[in-house]
Amino acid sequence: MKRSKKKKVNLFKVLLAILILFVIIFIIFKLINGIEKDKKILMDNLVGMNINQVMNDIEDYKLDVSTEYKYSDEVEKDLVISQSIDSGVEINSGDKLNLVISLGKLDKEKLKNDGINELGKVPIMMYHGIKNMTNSETKYTGGNVDKDGYTRTVEAFKKDLEFYYQNGYRMIKLSDYINGKIDVEYGKSPIILTFDDGNDNNIKVTGLDSDGNIIIDKNSAVGVLEEFKKKYPDYNVTAIFFVNNGIFNQPEYNEKILHWLVDNGYEVGNHTKNHDNLSKISTSQTQEVVGYMYDKLESILGSKYQKIIALPFGSPYNKTHENYKYVLNGEYNGKEYESVASLRVGWEPEVSPFNKDFDKTFLKRCRAYDNNGKDFDIEMVFRMLEKTRYISDGDIDRIVTSVSNKDIVISDLDKEVIYYE
Repeated sequence: MKRSKKKKVNLFKVLLAILILFVIIFIIFKLINGIEKDKKILMDNLVGMNINQVMNDIEDYKLDVSTEYKYSDEVEKDLVISQSIDSGVEINSGDKLNLVISLGKLDKEKLKNDGINELGKVPIMMYHGIKNMTNSETKYTGGNVDKDGYTRTVEAFKKDLEFYYQNGYRMIKLSDYINGKIDVEYGKSPIILTFDDGNDNNIKVTGLDSDGNIIIDKNSAVGVLEEFKKKYPDYNVTAIFFVNNGIFNQPEYNEKILHWLVDNGYEVGNHTKNHDNLSKISTSQTQEVVGYMYDKLESILGSKYQKIIALPFGSPYNKTHENYKYVLNGEYNGKEYESVASLRVGWEPEVSPFNKDFDKTFLKRCRAYDNNGKDFDIEMVFRMLEKTRYISDGDIDRIVTSVSNKDIVISDLDKEVIYYE
């Protein structure tokens, strides 16, 4: 009996010792784990390291990394120039890290040989109607539906777009052009498409889908543009539509159309209340027809429309006309309005927005029509552009041109300017 009792006491002691050991191990584990959790991760100095090695080294940190590339005479190609999180700063998963990577030395000879010239000219193409016809169905030149070519056939419009693309032109928004934000890939040229009058064939709605979204006729201008977008996913397809009081002459859909356009990469601007000839009305009437349209667009779109006006008939034809100042600034319905830019009917490409002669308040446009290569038709305009076109270096923050253009570059640009001989 005594031995059995003694054995039980010894067994109890062993089990107690084991339990205490487990508790000690658990406490040590928790302490070590806690220390690991409390251990701070500090940013390394990445400057001068190869970007490929950097991305591999910081992969486990799960940072939100963005990169931008710049030319550098001091830092070799593919090495980090700078980092947005300084060395020694604590980092956590999800922190944003921007790295500037060197492209190496700028090859000015290459820029010259590639014809990079961001002081070149930019075509602002003026369209009106696009009619669902073939060229052979018209009795006028090429794809002109009317004598003066203000309305084009769908066939001609599709060919225009293909011509622009194949010849290295890339669409940009008019607002970006006037603000000097030309984001076009290296070696390509910007082009701007404008449509006047709000013709229903600019964006013809055939009904609504089950979710209440508009269904766009593929043979209207926007329908063609959207199909072109599918064909060339790399193409930034866009245009600006200048409307009157009737907007797109589809009362049941007008507001949906406007919202669809601005939500899908297009722009909308002012073409006066009733397509008014601003040279033939009073100053008060000018304010009414200009201000009315801004007021109407604001009532539908809020601030998502463009404060840009396309002048009906291109009038006033000069900036000295007494009505011209009311094109830019005036008052309507108790509110002041401002036009940051105005467009003429025009005839030739405009200068670069970095040119001293750039005047966004009186921009020229090129009429998109056919006339056998004469009178500033499409063929003639693009023939003129062969040696004068704006050709991008692919960097939105830098301007590249020949030193021969130095005297015409705006002096206070907020961009780096690089000249080659």
